[in-house]
Amino acid sequence: MANNITLAEKYVPLLDEVYKMASKTSVLDTPEDQVKFNGTKTVKVFKMDMDGLGTYSRATGFVDGDVNGTWEDLELTKDRGRSFSVDNMDNEETAGMAFGRLAGEFIRTKVVPEIDAYRFAAYCAVAGTVENSDVVKGVTNVAALIDDAQAALGDKEVPNEGKFLFISENAYANIKNDVERVTLNGDGVVNKNVLVYDDMIVIRVPKNRFNTAITLLDGTTSGQEAGGYLVPAVTSYPINFMIIHPGALIQIAKHVKPRIFSPEVNQDKDAWKFDYRIYHDALTYENKVDGIYVHRAATANQ
Repeated sequence: MANNITLAEKYVPLLDEVYKMASKTSVLDTPEDQVKFNGTKTVKVFKMDMDGLGTYSRATGFVDGDVNGTWEDLELTKDRGRSFSVDNMDNEETAGMAFGRLAGEFIRTKVVPEIDAYRFAAYCAVAGTVENSDVVKGVTNVAALIDDAQAALGDKEVPNEGKFLFISENAYANIKNDVERVTLNGDGVVNKNVLVYDDMIVIRVPKNRFNTAITLLDGTTSGQEAGGYLVPAVTSYPINFMIIHPGALIQIAKHVKPRIFSPEVNQDKDAWKFDYRIYHDALTYENKVDGIYVHRAATANQ
């Protein structure tokens, strides 16, 4: 069993790397030095508050002020997992290769889309500003909408540096066409991609991950056996774009060490059994939700 534990530990960094590469929201993950794990699914998050300026007195000098820094315990509310079986292999190394392919594809196609969709919906629910109108491809002036969003964020003193622009493919197509390009010295190569817009890194998000609400499926209830998530009609709206400053968020994903059982241990079938589990959550600082701006469609999902 010790070899199986070693095999499981070997894959944890690889799973983390696949997640970071595939996820649209991993750029918002809270730095490790700002959180401490207290057990498996509880984290300590550092929060700080302080007094403002007071009137200086020539007689008594400075007005005393307080700085309150505390570590707050927060529980990650999303505990998700799956168990997979792989037919008996000739040796452990071959089984490891099978698990690597299985786990990597599972994270890219199932885990990451669900986590992204959950996060975007969670941030929509607490955003400091939510505006809505439908974006028509080739018609709507999305650049003007983004300008309005930046003005609103600026008025709320959200820092200009470090913001991310998450945008739907539909809205992205409009800003691509609004940006003028100039070719020099006979260069006939034109790249219409917009990677940075007004100093914001642009991240394009597929529509199935970019909605104001989702429903997580438990994998056991009738009709939910496939697991994953769905986008509810009528009660959920497509998101056109979101501007987010990472300082507003507490975003954490923790891959739990996979459990690997050999065919000799597996009581159900002659197969390797792999258990995958992840804890995660998308939390916000109550006094920083102004750092989240949402522009959603006016028409709900159908």
